[in-house]
Order: sequence, then C-alpha cells, then structure tokens
Amino acid sequence: MNFESFPEIKSERLLLRKLEESDDAVILYLRSDETINQFIERPEHRKTKTLDQALQFINEITQDYHNNKSVTWGIIYKNEPQLIGTICLWNISENNTIAEVGYGLNPTFQNKGIMTEALNCVIDFGFNELKLNKIEAFTHHKNENSKKLLEKTGFQFMENRKDQNNASNSIYEILNSQS
Repeated sequence: MNFESFPEIKSERLLLRKLEESDDAVILYLRSDETINQFIERPEHRKTKTLDQALQFINEITQDYHNNKSVTWGIIYKNEPQLIGTICLWNISENNTIAEVGYGLNPTFQNKGIMTEALNCVIDFGFNELKLNKIEAFTHHKNENSKKLLEKTGFQFMENRKDQNNASNSIYEILNSQS
C-alpha cells in the first residue's frame, strides 16, 4: 500500500476524499454521537470527546496513511463539501492481503444507499488497487443495519469465527474472486 497521492474515489453520487483538519467538528460528532456509536465499544483512551481529540484523530489517521497502515476516506456528496461520514481500510495484515473495513455515517444520511455505494467503492479499491485477498468487518451482533449492509454488499457471516477482543462482535468477510 504505497501511493504517490491520496487515492480519491468517485462514484455516481459520492466523493471519498482525504480527511482535512477542517473536518474536526464533524469527526467529533461522528465519533461521539450516541446514535452513531451505540454499537461501538471503544476503549476510553480511543474516545473522541473534544475538538482537540478530533484533530488528534485526524492527524493519527493521516500519519497511519503515510505509514501504509490504513487509508481513511471522508464521505461527501460530489456537489457539497460537508463531510457526512467516513470509511476506512485498516488493520491491514503484514503481508498486505487482508484488511478490515470500518465506517460511520451521520444518521440524517442513513437509509439512502450512501454507505452501500461507498462500501462497494472501497471493496473495489481494496481488491483491484491494493490486491487484497480478503476484507473483514467486525460489527456488533445487535447492529442490524450494519449486518444488512454487509450482506447486501457481498460479505458472508463467519459463524465459526469469534472476535477475541470483543465477544459482542460478529465477523463478516468478503473474498477477492480474482485472487
């Protein structure tokens, strides 16, 4: 995973772009809103409660991108600059064949097919650009919307796998048909 420049992705309605420091207020909202985070069990030291912490998070994921550890996109409508969500490939295996996807979306924009569109773009990017063999998703077993999204985009529930770090999570994966 080594890019000359940040890999923006365009779809029919969306632009997936690099997060900027000016996105700090939206990042704070996305990482602290109770509705968005109701199924996320984030350790206390990873919680975002202030604008400074949101800025620190943006700087951390920017550094992770430069260190080839992850790539995080901000989700916007093509014709509107306002950030409405994020999606990332992270937790990339040492041999760069497996990555985990993570995502969050402002509730105002949910149930409009936005995350389906964004996730399909990221799956395509992961398999065709990064040449991943597999993308995994860890989602809370009670998060029905996330499970439906994953199944709609081709992920399979891995009934026999357990998240060693969080017993509340269900694990899904999608395999690259080209590998």
